[in-house]
Amino acid sequence: MWQAIAPDLPGFTVEILPSVDSTSTELMRRVRAGLVEPVLLAADEQTAGRGRMGSGWHSRAGHSLTFSLALPLAPSSWAGLSLAVGISLANSLHPDLRLKWPNDLWLQQRKLGGILVETASTGKSSDGGRFVVVGVGLNIARPEAAAIGVHAASKPVAPMPPAGLSELLTGLTVGEALERVAAPLVRDIRSFESLGFAAFAQRFAALDALRDQVVSLSDGSQGTACGVDGQGGLLVMTADGMRTVTSAEVGVRPC
Repeated sequence: MWQAIAPDLPGFTVEILPSVDSTSTELMRRVRAGLVEPVLLAADEQTAGRGRMGSGWHSRAGHSLTFSLALPLAPSSWAGLSLAVGISLANSLHPDLRLKWPNDLWLQQRKLGGILVETASTGKSSDGGRFVVVGVGLNIARPEAAAIGVHAASKPVAPMPPAGLSELLTGLTVGEALERVAAPLVRDIRSFESLGFAAFAQRFAALDALRDQVVSLSDGSQGTACGVDGQGGLLVMTADGMRTVTSAEVGVRPC
């Protein structure tokens, strides 16, 4: 895996830890302390994994793949990056996977994985650099529903039913899953840097799990999902007309 990535990403390293609070939290700490070289950090177990909007992601050794990738990035716009990451993962893993906007991988309407994208300036004020930390959690074995995560929302939200890659790829190990996704993910993130989300829009349309479905938004409104705009914002036709939803605003669930 390192040999496939390092020639195009100078200074790249791979680290595997037996246990960590969160691979993304650890890499964010390093970035703020002055990390200057790209790194992929994977862990057999996370004790305090994080998801979007305050949700947790619990992992057990051998049952899930949890890793984060930190690398310097300077796109003209960050909009749509989580979708580009999801597209890369789905395309690398299996044609039956779909993407639930903005950052979940689905198998037959069940959650199989999640993505968390964060950015931070390096601790070295002189270079003005900015790193992206892309965190990925993928179920290998299908976990119990209670292990999917607790959503820290103003109202309780029932966890999505779980799915695991072992349902599609019998005998797949955590290491094999990481080897499948790592190099294509680096290539796609760098492609996003130069081309933006527009280069991924057609690929997303083929994977869109919400297209033409009635969806419920966390602000209480409803509408029909109509794909995404050129920046990756979700288009929802509501009773008041077309609305564009960004991931920072509200959560979206199919009715």
